[in-house]
Amino acid sequence: QVQLVESGGGLVQAGGSLRLSCVVSGRTFSSRPMGWFRQVPGKEREFVAAITWLLGTTSYADPVKGRFTISRDSAKNTVYLQMNSLKPEDTAAYYCAISKYSYYSFYVDGYDYWGQGTQVTVSS
Repeated sequence: QVQLVESGGGLVQAGGSLRLSCVVSGRTFSSRPMGWFRQVPGKEREFVAAITWLLGTTSYADPVKGRFTISRDSAKNTVYLQMNSLKPEDTAAYYCAISKYSYYSFYVDGYDYWGQGTQVTVSS
C-alpha cells in the first residue's frame, strides 16, 4: 500500500522559512515525478512545484519561483520543499503527490497518490 506522509508545516512570520518533507513508502516510483500542491479552504488545490526522481528536473508555479526549492533524496524516498521569504498568501495546506505519468503535470487530476497534507500558516 502506497503511503505519502508530509511533515514540516507550522506557523511562521512573513519573511521566514520552512522546509516540508514528504516520505513515500510502500512502493518505489522512480519513473513518476512528484509534485507539491497547496489548498486554501474554499479554493481549488493549486500546483506549487514538481520534480523528477531520475534527473531532478524541476518546475515551479510563478508565485513561488525564486522563493521555493523542490528537491529529492532517492535513497530516503523523500521529497522536500524548501520555502523561503514566506508571505501571508502562502498560507495553505500543502500536499505532496505522485504523478500518474512519466512526466509531471500541473493539474490535480494528473496525480493519483496523495498525502494527508501539512498546514503552513504565515503571519503578517
